[in-house]
Amino acid sequence: MNKNEIIENVSSVTCAKSEAKDAVEMFIKTIKEALKSGDRVTISELGSFYVKFKKARKGRNPMTGEIIDIAPRKVVKFTPSPKLNDIL
Repeated sequence: MNKNEIIENVSSVTCAKSEAKDAVEMFIKTIKEALKSGDRVTISELGSFYVKFKKARKGRNPMTGEIIDIAPRKVVKFTPSPKLNDIL
């Protein structure tokens, strides 16, 4: 399922497609802003999004075998809710 399909489903239940698009885009923007400020976003029955810091480390170029430095970075992680796991 992609973003347009989500908008289509939301619009069939609540409002016009343009309003559903605005709502979905605002939802995504809100999550991005919260993660950018370091907050954890928890949506019941879906899961939690959070930012994790990864330390610098050594890696290896698989093509050449050369050892390279991998810079420290932040990555977004997602932990599914137990209720979400129950549907599988």
